[in-house]
Amino acid sequence: MASIRKTKTGSGATAVQIVKYVNRKVVVLKHVGSARSPDEIDALVESAEVWISQEIPQISLFQKIPQRVISLATSQYTGITYTFAYDVLTAISRRTGFGSINNQLLLDLAFMRLIEPASKLRSIVLMEKYFHIKYAERSVYRILPKLKNCKVDVERIAVACAKEYLRSDLALVLYDVTTLYFETFDVDDLRKPGFSKDSKSQQPQIMIGLLVTSEGFPLGYEVFLGNTFEGHMMIPVLEKFAAANNVELPIVVADAAMISRENVAELELRKLSYIVGARMANCKPKIIKESSVALNQKDGATVRIPTDHGDLICTFSAKRFRKDKAEMEKQIAKGKSLIAKREPGKRAKFVKHASEGNIYVLDDALVTKTKLLLGVKGYYTNIPQSKLSNDEIITRYRDLWHVEQAFRIAKSDLAARPIFHHKQDAVHAHMVICFVALALGKYLEIAAKLSLRRITDILLSVTDAEIIDTITGEQFTMRSEPDDEVRSLMQKLKLVSY
Repeated sequence: MASIRKTKTGSGATAVQIVKYVNRKVVVLKHVGSARSPDEIDALVESAEVWISQEIPQISLFQKIPQRVISLATSQYTGITYTFAYDVLTAISRRTGFGSINNQLLLDLAFMRLIEPASKLRSIVLMEKYFHIKYAERSVYRILPKLKNCKVDVERIAVACAKEYLRSDLALVLYDVTTLYFETFDVDDLRKPGFSKDSKSQQPQIMIGLLVTSEGFPLGYEVFLGNTFEGHMMIPVLEKFAAANNVELPIVVADAAMISRENVAELELRKLSYIVGARMANCKPKIIKESSVALNQKDGATVRIPTDHGDLICTFSAKRFRKDKAEMEKQIAKGKSLIAKREPGKRAKFVKHASEGNIYVLDDALVTKTKLLLGVKGYYTNIPQSKLSNDEIITRYRDLWHVEQAFRIAKSDLAARPIFHHKQDAVHAHMVICFVALALGKYLEIAAKLSLRRITDILLSVTDAEIIDTITGEQFTMRSEPDDEVRSLMQKLKLVSY
């Protein structure tokens, strides 16, 4: 049986050794170390006890519980990590199915997008700093282009998560388009200048079409050339989504930019139901007048009018009326002021050029049309009223803010823009990482009913202090005590063991 021996050394220090007796002779199994103060000696003895319990299993009549006590005099603080946050994100990735992806780099980069979005090179540094996870820069840039091949898998996992854990109805999906620009002026087959939603029209960009559930959970996306007309993107995205997930083409909700005569014909041909926003100012005068008369400025009133784009559903809001009226009066006053000064300006909404000379006048016809549209909002749909009422159509459309929020999260919280990659494979890999991060982040928001930023702040409030015993070389980790907000978050996420 091994035992611990303390013996004086020639220098006057006390040596702590692990020994056993063989034929009445002492055999030293391990020299633990030498110390002078009682605290240092106690620390060496505790290390010896741990070594014996791990290396030489033996029965003790009185099992001693090792005390996690170390001397401050012999301890050195080496920093903190955020292992708790990493463990929680890992648990969520497993629950949602993304943990099954056979690529830890993809998950770790997605985690960093949630914790602190940065470039890939900076993310490598932060992963080591925050989690003690090390990746060689060369390995990251070697693996990164291959992540584009994970797109089909991550979309399949997202759809399964939406069905199983979020109980989402995939018969209704929300669709929108955004642009992501590059920090370069070089163009190629994918990156092209076009109409930019980031006010970066001179820089090359890509177009992203995103599908989300009515709660804003992402289901799939497609990348298009930077100069693609967004109205041409919706149908390919929907068809790929339906084919990949073996589901019927769903009802799609999209904004006004998605509707065109060609799109309507294609949607009807594919028997695809749609709800899209209507640009009322572009409607024929007859339709504008008909809707105004039918609504009669009654708050909450609706009317359905057949058109070439499908049924036009119009609704009147007293609150919107007050806002629109104030804006119109402001623009009219501005126009009159500019006309009086003979400075019409290019952006004066209600000012037009007279037929003769360099004279500008108030556009009375436009003012009249604008007055008819005060407080009015319109929606096109091919869904019959027997299937969805006017109010139900309007309610479905109002869910569209979820996809707009998803883009805001991707662009701001996850810093998906600007893109610094210059090779197409790396660009597609970047989008896969952002999609996984968006899915995990949205799941957290839905489950916790908190913003993503608040959730990450709570997770990062729990830290692990790292301490090393300079005598024994042992490393200790001391976790900060979770507060009530952390415990509440864990309950909402059903991670009570954390």
